Amino acid sequence: MSTLTLAATDSATMLRRSLRHTLRSPETMITTIALPIVILLMFVYVFGGAMNVDGAYIDYVVPGIILLCAGFGAGSTAVSVATDMSNGIIDRFRTLAISRASVLTGHVAGSVIRNLVMTGLVICVAVLLGFRPTTDPVRWLGAIAVLALFILAISWLSVALGLVAGTPEAANGFTFVLMFLPYVSSAFVPPESMPNALHWFAENQPVTPIIETVRGLLMGTAIGNSAVLAVAWCVGISVLGYLWARALFRKKTAR
Repeated sequence: MSTLTLAATDSATMLRRSLRHTLRSPETMITTIALPIVILLMFVYVFGGAMNVDGAYIDYVVPGIILLCAGFGAGSTAVSVATDMSNGIIDRFRTLAISRASVLTGHVAGSVIRNLVMTGLVICVAVLLGFRPTTDPVRWLGAIAVLALFILAISWLSVALGLVAGTPEAANGFTFVLMFLPYVSSAFVPPESMPNALHWFAENQPVTPIIETVRGLLMGTAIGNSAVLAVAWCVGISVLGYLWARALFRKKTAR
């Protein structure tokens, strides 16, 4: 078998390991799904009446909640990586004839699958609450592709943060910034309603163009150059997270 085939086989094995761990920890999945739903209920039914947006507020806020869900899911990925690095399992893997990179790839692939499933569940709940996307199958596929690309990017970044943290507790804290970004974006209110400094930050941070692209694909609002920026941010973060994670992992496993 070629090196590429062996690496793919090892990555598939690590993916199955990651998914098994997910199934053995249902409370983590429930919490990751429940928190975005609680936030959705809070913004729609508590703050929604005071929000000044075009159309129903639930149609405006759901794309941001979807990205927030991915942020919560990424936190568990960082914790899983930090746990692997601290419980001695990596030393055991080093004695086996497997690709070292497959450990990281398995975590990322598991994160993408897990977060896409959780995102689908959150969308189903949003539909039950009144979310009414006005789109077609092609635009649905486009929105899913953008979300998958975002989840891939945030998963690689989370893996790197998990390697930096060293302990599960620290990893959980490091991913706070990933969960905070949607709050200072166009997720919940239009950036124009924010003070000047926050308005500038919301317009120029990576989450806003991704939200605007998903919102445009699902609700038919104007996308403009948001799609290009969204893809550029996702690809850039993915490459940065991948290179950073590989360098950290190589350094830590060389000891």
